[in-house]
Amino acid sequence: MTQTSLAARRRWLLCGLAMAALTPGGQAFAQAWPTRPITLIVPWPAGGSTDRHLRGLAELAAKHLGQNIIVENKPGGGGTSAVGTMALTAKPDGYTIAQFPLGMLRLPQMQKVQWNPLTDFSFIIGVTGYTFGVTVRADSPYKSFNDYIEAARKTPGKIDYGSTGIGTSPHLIMEELAENAKVDLVHVPFKGNADLTQALLGGHVMAQSDATGWDKYVDGGQMRLLVTFGEQRTKRWPSVPTAKELGYGVVSTSPYGLVGPKGMDPAIVKTLHDAFKKAMDDPKHLELLAQLNQDPWYKSSDDYAKWARETFAKEKRLIDKLGLAGK
Repeated sequence: MTQTSLAARRRWLLCGLAMAALTPGGQAFAQAWPTRPITLIVPWPAGGSTDRHLRGLAELAAKHLGQNIIVENKPGGGGTSAVGTMALTAKPDGYTIAQFPLGMLRLPQMQKVQWNPLTDFSFIIGVTGYTFGVTVRADSPYKSFNDYIEAARKTPGKIDYGSTGIGTSPHLIMEELAENAKVDLVHVPFKGNADLTQALLGGHVMAQSDATGWDKYVDGGQMRLLVTFGEQRTKRWPSVPTAKELGYGVVSTSPYGLVGPKGMDPAIVKTLHDAFKKAMDDPKHLELLAQLNQDPWYKSSDDYAKWARETFAKEKRLIDKLGLAGK
């Protein structure tokens, strides 16, 4: 073999090795990512149930990725503003991901947004859903949820509640319930659980519709839990009835998971999926879910994207029913 042909063969081999390293499915690629910390956007204030959950999950997933996962709280828009901004501005390199709350599938049907909830995201994994409930202060005159609704019936437009924002599940749950009960409730939106909780404890709103960020206040005797919105009563508060059994016909768990910007490499999506799936199965994570009274809701990347498409259509029907479309 001539020296020229040897040189050509060497160049060919080097080129092949470089291509293998750059190919998404290549072993070198898989080993190279991630090489720096990953940012997880939590679109709610610190201290709420979502923040508590995702910080714990991120800590466990980081062990499987070999890099830290930095949680950034960016509340606003009922949990949609920061996630939508990520879709429009973040590089699809896997280093910026976010929680995908159900409001992402609702807000575009209620007002104009710059992002598309189905085509502007890479769906990574479905994780869990909430336990929703309505709480009042411990000294509230409303001893039961029926007391609260009866007060709204007697004094239309005078009974209020706070939620974590317009178009969020805690908001739409109450709107649907009010319609079914034929009462008029005044909605007061907040940025998230933390400021909503302080408003309730401070007497600025009469009731709070939210996920289980209120758990320690209920257990500590500062709040009274009037109703929950699951199919069945919770294990943690078995004496509290569901809205379904009270005859209001509302059930909601509002599942959520993790997404990145559109165009992410499938190999990176798989790496993230696998790390978070291992974290989900960790006993420490299951213990955390039990504390928050949340159930696992695992969806693979493909199944999560399919669920989003189906839920987008379903939520449109609910929003149209409540007369909230285009508002």
